[in-house]
Amino acid sequence: MALINPHINFNGNAEEAFLFYKSVFGGEFTKIMRFKDIASPEYPVAENDANKIMHIALPIGKNILMANDIPASMGRVNENENRSKISISAESREEADKLFSGLSVDGNIEVPISDSPWGSYFGMFRDKYGIEWMVDFDPKYNGKV
Repeated sequence: MALINPHINFNGNAEEAFLFYKSVFGGEFTKIMRFKDIASPEYPVAENDANKIMHIALPIGKNILMANDIPASMGRVNENENRSKISISAESREEADKLFSGLSVDGNIEVPISDSPWGSYFGMFRDKYGIEWMVDFDPKYNGKV
């Protein structure tokens, strides 16, 4: 069964926010990736985005709080709305495909589900009710972020 975890978008201060959350909740980050870590000719990263957080994860109990900074090319996040997504960690590619195709019906696909530059199978969309979702399957973690 898939896990559902909160995912927050930041305007360049994800690392600062997560250091604060870590000081409150305790624990250790399971993953920290910067945009420069995935830069390639196929996925160029602007110099002003290179050190921004592409993905950060902090386990809290059985759940994981995740976040990223929004690259400048995508504009700023309205910090009073549309700043979080529901992230689903699937147990298989098949489950990821099923959840992505089912939840995105009549919605707006932002990133079609496919192999990502960071090594997982990933897609992102807004459903027909306006809720933002990310679906991810990472074979290294087998459904666990």
